[in-house]
Amino acid sequence: MANILTEFGSVESQPLLAGTEVSALTTSVTLLADQGVLKKGSLLGKVTASGKYKLVSSASNDGSQVASYVLAEDVDTTGADTNAVAYKTGLFRAESLIVASGDTVDAHADELRDVNIYFKTDRG
Repeated sequence: MANILTEFGSVESQPLLAGTEVSALTTSVTLLADQGVLKKGSLLGKVTASGKYKLVSSASNDGSQVASYVLAEDVDTTGADTNAVAYKTGLFRAESLIVASGDTVDAHADELRDVNIYFKTDRG
């Protein structure tokens, strides 16, 4: 019998989801142009004036300082607004969540909890 080698792809070293205690539901969002490549796990905030989303930052004052979604896929926003899939609920690994430089995931815990997004750390 011949050996058959099948490649299943790579295994993520740090999965995004941390459990099934909270259903992980997705929705479609429009990401604001020219943010570069946003990585899966990025926390997104809604820009009030446009209704589009960008990487959350506590330093913003355009509405996007309030986290409301978790990006479900890597997305290149270079040059144009881009549609993407984001989680609107779920339980996530804190170590896999991404915020703007100078910000922290913990700073957004209360607002995320308000929209049924929770996170936990590997530390317990």
